[in-house]
Parts: sequence; C-alpha cells; structure tokens
Amino acid sequence: MSDRAVGVAVAGVALRELIPGVLAALVGRGADFASAEDAVQEALVRAIEKWPSQPPADAKGWLVTTAWRCFLDQTRSESARRQRESRVAMRPAPGPAAEADDTLWLYFLCAHPSLSPSSAVALTLRAVGGLTTKQIAAAHLVPESTMAQRIARAKRTVGAAGFDVPGDIDTVLRVLYLVFNEGYTGEVDLASEAIRLARQLAAIRDDPEVLGLLALFLLHHARRDARSRPDGGIVPLAEQDRRRWRTDLIVEGVDILQGALARDRLGEYQVQAAIAALHADAPTVDETDWLQIVEWYDELVALTDSPIARLNRAVAVGEADGPSAGLAALGELDEGLPRYWAVAAHLYEATGDLAVAADLYVTAADKTDSTAERNHLILCAARARERIADRG
Repeated sequence: MSDRAVGVAVAGVALRELIPGVLAALVGRGADFASAEDAVQEALVRAIEKWPSQPPADAKGWLVTTAWRCFLDQTRSESARRQRESRVAMRPAPGPAAEADDTLWLYFLCAHPSLSPSSAVALTLRAVGGLTTKQIAAAHLVPESTMAQRIARAKRTVGAAGFDVPGDIDTVLRVLYLVFNEGYTGEVDLASEAIRLARQLAAIRDDPEVLGLLALFLLHHARRDARSRPDGGIVPLAEQDRRRWRTDLIVEGVDILQGALARDRLGEYQVQAAIAALHADAPTVDETDWLQIVEWYDELVALTDSPIARLNRAVAVGEADGPSAGLAALGELDEGLPRYWAVAAHLYEATGDLAVAADLYVTAADKTDSTAERNHLILCAARARERIADRG
C-alpha cells in the first residue's frame, strides 16, 4: 500500500476499509492478483488527489471503476486487450459496488497452499490489511528491501499457481493470529479487524480451534486500554489497573472458551486462551493461579514445542516456584530468543540481585527494535539502580 494511502480518510471514508472489497472485485472480474493489487494502489493514490475536492457518492464503486481502468491500462497489449475485452463483455459493467464483505475470502486466498505461512502473512498484511512494506518489515524485524522481495515472490507464486485456490484453515488461523498481534502491538490497529473476521469464521466453521482463537482475541483485547500510558509507555500486567479491563469481553471470551474445551479437541489457541482467562480471572496479580498457568504452558509446549512458549513458561515457573526455578528453566533456552534478556532481568530482580538485573535490562533494551519496549526496559534498569542506591 502506498504510504500516502495508509490511514487516510477522505470524505468520511477510511480507504483501508475499502481495500478488500475493491481487490476482490478486480480478482472476481479476472484480474491476476499481482496486477489487481497494483491497480488498487494506483486507484487509492488517485482518490487521495481527487476526493477532497470531488468526493464520490459511492466511494467503493468509484475505486472499483478506477482500479479496473488502471488494470486495463497496465495490461493493454494487443493480445491481452482482445482477451480481456471479451472477458469484460461477459461481465457486468463497473458500477455501484456490492456491500458484501470479501475480506475473509481474501484471507483464505492469501493463505495459498503454495505459500509458506510467513509469506502468506506478509501478503495478507500488504494486500488486505493495508500496511506499507516498511511497516510489515518492522513487524518481522527484517530490512524493508527483504520484505519487498518476499512480498513480490509471494505475488509471483500465487500468480503462477492461480489465485483461486483457498488455503487450509490452519494457515488462515495462523495469519489471523499474527495479524491480531500486529494490530495489538504495532503501528496500525488491526486487532479489531482480526476479531471481526474471527467472529465470521466461527459462524461458518465448526472448529474448536476457531473458537479458541476468538476467545484468545477477546481476552487479550479486554486488557488493551490498561496496557499503555497516555504517552505510549508500556504498563506491565502486574501494574495494570484491572478496573479498566473490559469485563464484557472477558465474560464472552471465557464462555466461548468453555464451549471449545468441552469439545475435547485441544489445540494451541485454546490453551493460550485458557492462560489468558486465568490472568483475567484474578482480581489482583497476587491472586493469579500460577500453578495452573504452568500446567497450561506444559500443554502448550507439548502441542507446539515452541521456544516462545518455553520462554513464557519460565516466567510462570518463576512466579509459581520462585525466581531460582524460573532461572533454571530459562537456562535451558537459547539466549537469542526475543525477550530472553528481559525475562532474565525480571527473574534476577525477583531474586534480589538488582545489580545483575539492571545490567540485563540494559542488554535487553539494546536488543529490541520497539521504541516503547526499549523505553520500558531502560526505566526498569533505572528503577533497579534506584533501589540499589536506596539500600546504600
């Protein structure tokens, strides 16, 4: 998506919200995916230039018509023109666009069987989510040029294989999970959109993991307002004002989770939701059932063998059995894991070794690309050193 188009609202219409329907309309008319995505970008740029002075009566219809014309301009060779004109003649002429939501359908198509999950996520964020290549690269901690090449390869792959084969449900769930995480912590808000799509998917797919994913989204989203300060600073779970948690989302999430668990087909998203539910159920951080959380992390590790799950388990072990036990669990993991040093600093601080903790917080701050996280870790280091000074 063009940097100029991202986040722009013209004549009361947020352009990002229109992207899936416009893209789906072009693909439905026979455009290949890569050319359609380029044409949509060009139409968005034209909208930004023209809409402030000439707002359309039908924003989506205007974009579909303009993008289709851009597509035809891009591909007009003599042979291509004859082929596409015959195809267009058999289809309705561009006009007012239907209000059907094509976003979930595009998620399935972007989760193409020929793509790896990472490529599918990148393609979805770019084509459907409306993020710039730079934003996607930052979310994946890779250079922008690397991400541009990855997206280009993904577009070529689906173009060669045919953009008409939907991906499997597991890939779509993974893409939604990562899109939610990007929306929850990233520069662009996609979390609410991920929840909306998860609700749609739960309505049409009888799958406990779909329910588990929706429950997980709701339980995490319930804490969102308490996770940050007005200046954007991070508020860790132990310091959050639980009165700001949305009890309606917590109740709904727990109810959905219980229905999923009753199906007795346990999966990773149900387990993550169960952990989130235990946090949400505790009136205070001191009343958290850490022993049960450790047991759920054991289930998650058994299901996924995920290093990140093992890292989070070390934190839970530190709370349930003491920081020394947490450090022992952490010692079995790769030091190169994201947030490894932040977890180590937290556990050393819990042992009372503030000097080591302060140094590790600084190390962790040096290794993160998130400004908010870096500032939080530097603040933790400063607080540890203040406590050392107070002792002195």
